[in-house]
Amino acid sequence: MNKKLYVAGINYETTEDQLREYFSEAGNIEALNIVKDKVTGNSRGFGFVEFASEEEASKAIDMFNGKDFAGRTLTVESAKPTENS
Repeated sequence: MNKKLYVAGINYETTEDQLREYFSEAGNIEALNIVKDKVTGNSRGFGFVEFASEEEASKAIDMFNGKDFAGRTLTVESAKPTENS
């Protein structure tokens, strides 16, 4: 299990503070970011949340995957490691 989660289905109007408040119900968040388009600066509808422990990350998946948040259904899963070139 990974402490970092991939979160898809984020409402385009949702702020990082709103997402942090929502996910903090599962535990202590170490890092959070919503991915933004490089040209427009608008949300791309997904992001990453990193918890202090694997247990908290697992709890967040159980609590939030498939749930409605701000009118959209979230997909929450363990983030896949990036490959360095």
